[in-house]
Amino acid sequence: QVQLQESGGGLVQAGDSLSLSCVASGSTFNVYAMGWFRQAPEKEREFVATINWNGARTYYADSVKGRFTISRDNAKNTVYLQMNSLQVEDTGVYYCAARAARTMSAYTSSRDYDYWGQGTQVTVSS
Repeated sequence: QVQLQESGGGLVQAGDSLSLSCVASGSTFNVYAMGWFRQAPEKEREFVATINWNGARTYYADSVKGRFTISRDNAKNTVYLQMNSLQVEDTGVYYCAARAARTMSAYTSSRDYDYWGQGTQVTVSS
């Protein structure tokens, strides 16, 4: 079983950048595909980005493509989400998630993931 802890959230202005981190513990990190999701107030949790176990494949929601970059450092048991050109619509609680899968598949549904962090708040003001 893996435990996930996000960090890096905060309050920024539209157009700014922010980098989120998610550190995994309790299990071998490089067997997991990792994903980032977000949830805005009174909205469903939505997919943001995913990366496969070795970083060879990434996939993004259309709303963040070209602005966000997901990456991972298996030596540090950490997955990152670099967010550039932030928009007010990016506001929400950002969660990282893990699924044990050594494949090239891109997992975009919250139901695909078995483990979740507590979330970190990102607020983008206009």
